[in-house]
Amino acid sequence: MVAEHNGSMEKCCVLFGSNMGDKNGIFAQACQLINNRCGRIVAVSSPYESEPWGFETEEWFLNRVIVVETTMAPEDMLRQLLEIERELGRVRHPESEGYTSRTADLDILYFGSRVICTDTLIVPHPRLHQRRFALIPLCELAPEWVHPIFGLTQAELLERCPDTLVVRKMTTNQID
Repeated sequence: MVAEHNGSMEKCCVLFGSNMGDKNGIFAQACQLINNRCGRIVAVSSPYESEPWGFETEEWFLNRVIVVETTMAPEDMLRQLLEIERELGRVRHPESEGYTSRTADLDILYFGSRVICTDTLIVPHPRLHQRRFALIPLCELAPEWVHPIFGLTQAELLERCPDTLVVRKMTTNQID
């Protein structure tokens, strides 16, 4: 079920994640490409260091939430984000099951207040409410944003989140 896109401006929340390479440099490149191709970035969360979720690896993740004002249709936004991931060195291995380390991961968390369920895109992100590494930076930017299915704010989702993995705000010294 996808509503027709009428070209009006909408806010799209995108989660950035990376646990390989120059994470901050990759994030800066991702923002530049998103700004050039997808719409105008209007907000960026602080950087957070997060324990890997769903798999074992020594490298922790850099996570940030980006809010983009866009006139793109959701499926077009997804295509652009996947292309940006690829350009930033993300390699997807269809044969491997589960999660793996990656240079760039760009997930659409919200697209306005839309509920979208297609073969290629589910919005709101189906596991958002289970992941502190997404909810914490999202709460920094939009704690009162209401989940269109659960009817709860991001702050309420975070309070109820079952995830116990470490997510810590990075200091300026950790970023440079």
